[in-house]
Amino acid sequence: MKKHAIAEKFEVSTKTIVATGLGAAIFTLLFMYVKIPSPIPETSFQTAYGVSAFFATLFGPVAGGLIAFIGHAISDAVQYGSPWWSWVIASGISGFVFGFAYKSTKVEEGEFKGKDILKFNIIQIIGNIIAWIVVAPVLDIVIYAEPANKVFAQGVAAVVMNSISTGIIGTLLLIAYAATRTKKGSLTKKV
Repeated sequence: MKKHAIAEKFEVSTKTIVATGLGAAIFTLLFMYVKIPSPIPETSFQTAYGVSAFFATLFGPVAGGLIAFIGHAISDAVQYGSPWWSWVIASGISGFVFGFAYKSTKVEEGEFKGKDILKFNIIQIIGNIIAWIVVAPVLDIVIYAEPANKVFAQGVAAVVMNSISTGIIGTLLLIAYAATRTKKGSLTKKV
């Protein structure tokens, strides 16, 4: 990857800042109210991660990370009185990794099929694995002295549920968004 291509992934514009605020608000509401409890304590099937992956793919890793971090922190603060920082940080990292689909897909060009869907889903699964099998359990043990068997079981459940949620919701949102974009070369000038 060329040096400028890497820098492009981390651009922050006014558009990115606005998208981050909007995405964090949507993430917060979904995280609080649109989830399905699981049999594993303190874990749920979260719809919010599909939305964070959608925004991250359109606006990059910085927006994706901030959306998930801010949305999760606000949700925890409102619901429980204070954020559970290990999982808030893991959410931010998952959103950041989701952002590596930014500029790697043709969604802005009006195409999101086959290879792009596969690429997006590989990236989101990697993001979920890093966040929920590495970051969250390790920080739970280090910060909160939680038992390892409990936090790794929660982490595995979170990877499975969040990967499914992100895969379905994120993919459908990106397909719908790509359908609204004008395909490159589809407009011709009449003489």
